[in-house]
Amino acid sequence: MKYFLFIAAMLLSVFGVKAQNEQINPYQKNNEIKIDVIQPLLSGSVEAVYERNFNHKSSLGISGVYLFTEKIDDDMNYSLTPYYRRYFGKKYAAGFFLEGFGMFSSIDGKKVYDTEERLTFTEGSDVYDLSLGIGLGSKWITKSGFIVEANFGFGKQLFNAEKTDHNQVIRYGIKLGYRF
Repeated sequence: MKYFLFIAAMLLSVFGVKAQNEQINPYQKNNEIKIDVIQPLLSGSVEAVYERNFNHKSSLGISGVYLFTEKIDDDMNYSLTPYYRRYFGKKYAAGFFLEGFGMFSSIDGKKVYDTEERLTFTEGSDVYDLSLGIGLGSKWITKSGFIVEANFGFGKQLFNAEKTDHNQVIRYGIKLGYRF
């Protein structure tokens, strides 16, 4: 019995020493939250983002945008955008990236018709549409987990573009966040 306890104690101590020698990569955390700092200034909207890193090169995220003021003539009311990113940097899920996204959006049903005599303006109910697009950007991260990200993307509305003045969507932003 003493021999069995001695062997068990030796095995546990070996596993304990091995666990202490493992290096933990400070960048290898899987969850991120971010907020856009430029959209409130340019378009009067707020964007919040959650991203889940799968591995060194890929992640999946979702972004929500809500227009809280009519600072400029922006017709979007809100949008919900899931995306997939492929990273090309050396750090864990950081550096230059390409993304593919889908967007569900609510847009004001305004339409301007240009005739020979004059411009005609009509306003209908809000238009809901799905869009698909691609984007690119770059993400920088510190050892403590703080994130700075810049991105730009372009997409095309799929179903109801004829009910509004828009047939495309643009994603842009400079985001600050934290990886945990």
